[in-house]
Parts: sequence; C-alpha cells; structure tokens
Amino acid sequence: MTSLFLLLIVVVIVTSIWLNSVSSKIGVPALLAFILLGMVFANNGLWQVRFDNYEFAKETCTVALIFIMFYGGFGTRWEAVRPVVRESVLLASLGVVITAGLTGLFCHYALRWEWLESMLFGSVMGSTDAASVFSILRSKRLGLKNNTAPMLEMESGSNDPAAYMLTIVLLTLMNGTATGGGVVWNLFAQIVFGAGCGVGIAKIAILVFRKVSFQTDGFDSMFIFAIAIASYAIPTLIGGNGYLSAYLVGIILGNEDFKDKRSMVSFFDGVTGLMQMLIFFLLGLLARPTELHKAILPALAIFLFMLLVARPASVLTILTPFRKYPLRQQALISFVGLRGAASIVFAIMAMVNPAFLENDIFNIVFMVVLLSISFQGSLIPWAARLLDMADPGADVMKTFNDYSDATEMNFGRIEVTPDSSWAGRAIKDLDLPGNVLIALIVRGRERLQPHGKTILQPGDEVIILTEGFTDVSTSLEEKTVKPDSQRVGQRIADYPGKGLIVMVRRGKKYLIPSGRTVLKAGDRIVILNLE
Repeated sequence: MTSLFLLLIVVVIVTSIWLNSVSSKIGVPALLAFILLGMVFANNGLWQVRFDNYEFAKETCTVALIFIMFYGGFGTRWEAVRPVVRESVLLASLGVVITAGLTGLFCHYALRWEWLESMLFGSVMGSTDAASVFSILRSKRLGLKNNTAPMLEMESGSNDPAAYMLTIVLLTLMNGTATGGGVVWNLFAQIVFGAGCGVGIAKIAILVFRKVSFQTDGFDSMFIFAIAIASYAIPTLIGGNGYLSAYLVGIILGNEDFKDKRSMVSFFDGVTGLMQMLIFFLLGLLARPTELHKAILPALAIFLFMLLVARPASVLTILTPFRKYPLRQQALISFVGLRGAASIVFAIMAMVNPAFLENDIFNIVFMVVLLSISFQGSLIPWAARLLDMADPGADVMKTFNDYSDATEMNFGRIEVTPDSSWAGRAIKDLDLPGNVLIALIVRGRERLQPHGKTILQPGDEVIILTEGFTDVSTSLEEKTVKPDSQRVGQRIADYPGKGLIVMVRRGKKYLIPSGRTVLKAGDRIVILNLE
C-alpha cells in the first residue's frame, strides 16, 4: 500500500511538472493546471480518490502558506520596492479592507446573503495572490513602467495578513465568542505581537549568521527553513499574526548580505513552488465537480464585481492622492489583483470553524479563484500592452532577490609566461578592454597593488576583474576523454568536435586550452555548448 501511495505521489508531481511546461507554452498560468489535476483525482473525478478532510487540508495549507508568505518577503529586493513602499503598504492593508468591505456589501445587497457571512466572504477574498502574480511576472519576463512590478510584488506578498485578521474577526463574531474589547485586543495583538516577533526573530537570525560558521553545505538553508517555521509559530502562540511575522522575517533576511544568499532564494523559490502546487492541488481535490454548477452564477457575479468595481475602487482610492500614477497604470494594477492561495486557505478555515454558513463558500471561492487565475492571469500581458504599460527595456527580475545584476563582477587569473606579450610591459601600455581591470598582481609571496606604471614580469599571476555573464542559451558540460576516444593524441584545433573546450583537468592541474593543446586519455574536459 505504501509503495502504491508513493507511486501516486510521483505521478502527481511528474504530471504537475509536465502541466507547468504546457501551461507556459499556451499562456495559461501554471497554477490552473494544479487545480485541474486535483479535480482529476477528486471524489467525482477520473481516479475517484476519496478526500474530504477539511481539517487536515487546513493544517496542511496553513503550513504551505507560511513558506509562501516568507518567500514573499525573502525574494523581494528592498532596493527595488523602496520607492513604492508607502503605496504598497496601503494597498496591502487599507486596500484589503476596502475590497473586502465592498465585496461584502455586494454579497449582502445583490445576492441577499446574511450580513456577517457576506463580510466573511469579502474578507476571505480580500487579498491578492502572490503565487500567481510572481509566477506570471517571472515566467513572462513582463517588464512594467513606473515601478509597477515592484508595487505589485510587495502588495501581493504582504496583503495576506490583513485578510487573515479580517477573516478571524468575522469568524469569532459569527460563532458568538467575540466581544467589543476582545475584537480590539485581537487586532492589537495580531499587529503588535506579529510585527514585534517578526523583527526580533529576524535580528536573532542575522546575529547567528554573523557569529556562526556553518561547516556543512546546506545547513545554512536548513537554518533559514527552521527560522521560517518559527516566524509563524512563535507569534501565533501569543496571539500575534504569524503571517505578518513570516513576511517581515523574510524581507529583513532577504535583504541582508550573507553567504550563499542567492542560492537560498532559489531554494525557497522551489519550496514555495511546491507549496503552491500543494495548495492548488488540494483545492481541486476538495472540489466537488457535481456540485460546482450551483456555485457558478454567484461566483461569476462576485468575480465580475471584484474585477470591475471593488478592486478598482480600492486602487483608485489609495493611489489617486499620490498624483503620480496615471489612470492607465491604476487600471493595470487593478487588473492584476489575482485571487488564489490565501483565499483557498481562509475558505478552508471558514469550513472547519463552528460558525454556521448558509452558503457553499468553499465552492464559490473555488470558482472565483478559477476564473481569476485563468481569465485575468492569461490576459495580464495583453492588458499591459493595451494600456501601454509594458516596458520591453525593463527587467522584471530586478524586483527579485535572486536577480543577478548585469554588472556583477567576476575575478579571473592570467599567468605571465616568459613568451607572453605582457612580459616586461607596463600596465598602462597594455591594450585592455574598457570593462577589464587588473586588480592584483601575485609575485611570489608578494601581493602587489597595481598601478599604470607597474611592470609585469614573467611568473606574475595577474588577477583581472571583469563583468560576469549568464545566459540560458549556453551550458557547460563535463566529459572524460576515454582511451578509445578519437580525441586522444589529437590537437583540439584538429579535432574540434561539438562545442568549445574551455578547460582541461589533467590530474590535479587545470589547463586553459588553446588550439595546440593535445588531449590525453583520462583528461576531464569542460565544454561550452550553445543550445
């Protein structure tokens, strides 16, 4: 039974990866594929997997949302979002309140829902989805004008705590456990304890990084992994907002300099991708295809109201007073207000709460999320071009912490041999390109700071500094020259083969080859390939 269960997990993961590739090619957000995959495995789906444990789903999705919130901060470059911090914070707090309130009013007056349940639904749907926004911006490399991408990233990454607080308050009011003073204290504790713990935990983590040297590769990533969990668990135990804490810890740590930070950002990008896949797969798994038709009309009405009224009203209310955001930019920001992972988690929370619900909130949320990521998500690039907000010259990756600046510098080493054209010449007389700098000269045991008049001598090791290079269309491949290979005993120029040989490892020596280099059996060669 265990083997079959593990095999089922493998099938789900491999299918999800394949759907992710297909969705990118046809322009549909990848997260939609995970929902559909969950529906295939659902109770009334193709595989007839029985799953209706909302309590388990709630706990699982809560953990998943921790990493989504943490990465929302950890992957954000403060340098990029600094110019729009005020606007982003207002959209992530006041904007959520306005959107939730207007959506609640619509549910009450247009759909005739009871007051508290209407406001609960508005709260559940109040935040935008960081997972979907990040996925689309990065996969489409969608550069946007006037700091729009950083604003969308920070807003979508930080507005879940506000929606969570509203959801908790509405649920306590509905199940009769709330008092006026209790609601005020709850809001105070959530904000103060959540923010305080977030800043404190981040500062402690930074101190550990400065004082402790991790001797084993990967342990530093595991430490950050533990910090992400602690950033939610600790404030939650004392009544604070764990999601707010997780976001703050993420954004503080993500903008500190420490060893291998970029690789950690990539690591948590992968973890977050897995968590997103899990949440959307569970959403599809919990959905009842035979009952969804009852939720289509109210979901469509709510979706259109949020798209055309609630979200635009919140954006206009907040950004118009700044007088530097044209209507076309505000229209695009409104349109990119996708609903997703957080709304799913909060809807599951509502399902397991003792509060009585007259309407099928979960399936309605399901349909709204489905419409949002499929319709809005697919049309974001089109909307950006239509509103003249697309900026082909802008690199949206600069918004994220795993961005590698085009001017990132790399060191290289050149040995001055007796027959080198550099031997006996002053540095100022060398015909060096403008983007190459001689940073250091190693002469025996001496370390010399170079000047224009410094004369290079045979045996010198010259350390140069130049711009780094990355390109998805090139790759390095390492091969061993086997004894029966046609390359053995041949000069590289006489038998070039496919790709460029850029390095030869012979025993413990590393050789930078030329066309005259003769390859030997056992050589490890590094080949630069063009894809």
